[in-house]
Amino acid sequence: MDIVSEVRSHGGRQLVCKHRSTATETEMVFSVFLPPQAEQGGRLPMMWYLSGLTCTHANVTEKGEYRAACAEHGLVLVAPDTSPRGEGVPDDPEGAWDFGLGAGFYVDATEVPWAANYRMWSYVTAELAALVEAEFPVDPARQGITGHSMGGHGALTIALNHPEWFRSVSAFAPIVAPSQVPWGEKALGRYLGPERSAWRRHDAVALIEDGARVPELLVDVGEADPFLERELRPELLERACAEAGIRLELRRQPGYDHSYYFISTFMADHLRWHAERLVGTSN
Repeated sequence: MDIVSEVRSHGGRQLVCKHRSTATETEMVFSVFLPPQAEQGGRLPMMWYLSGLTCTHANVTEKGEYRAACAEHGLVLVAPDTSPRGEGVPDDPEGAWDFGLGAGFYVDATEVPWAANYRMWSYVTAELAALVEAEFPVDPARQGITGHSMGGHGALTIALNHPEWFRSVSAFAPIVAPSQVPWGEKALGRYLGPERSAWRRHDAVALIEDGARVPELLVDVGEADPFLERELRPELLERACAEAGIRLELRRQPGYDHSYYFISTFMADHLRWHAERLVGTSN
């Protein structure tokens, strides 16, 4: 692992790092914020932030306004990229923005030509998780996860598949049921093939219907989000959680859209919510 850049912020250190990934067979870049408590020794609770379509690690790093809250609560925040990149990595043949580069959907592709590089599930849940634990003072027993849009989908599905890993789960404007919306049907169909049963592991609503559980969820959506009714469908998650007995705090924010203005407005609130569940004695 190489440190590409390092700057001071809110008494802590904002790093951008790169390494050669065996999962994606490409160079991958991610960012890590180490709060000032990291200089005092010991391992700290950590947050994963998964970004949305067209994003890299840089979007939340530059626009997310999370560092003050992380410094206040002593949280490490890790933000990976959203897809493999580099020479030879295939992209959408039509150049569409909602598939291919920047749109890995946090799955391990099984279909040609995507299967060789598009292995974001293994990258985030195994390879990067192990690298972060080895290189930074994080406590794997105190992890939270959140994300935006496609990254909200990733946060929900990773947590529902591995509830033992996370003490807290939230999302901003997540794609909650990709099997039922155009963005998800396109991505899951191309990455995983036409057999829809293979999609269910990467669909939060389907996972809940199939018995996956987490204790509680916090989800914010903007009522002015242009993708709300067609792609996000929060009512489907609301119904699935009600039927499964999962505590869901679904907050519909009047006037807010899908942008980082929305995310940055409520980021500190989400981090406080996570900190209440993460900060304390490690199990």
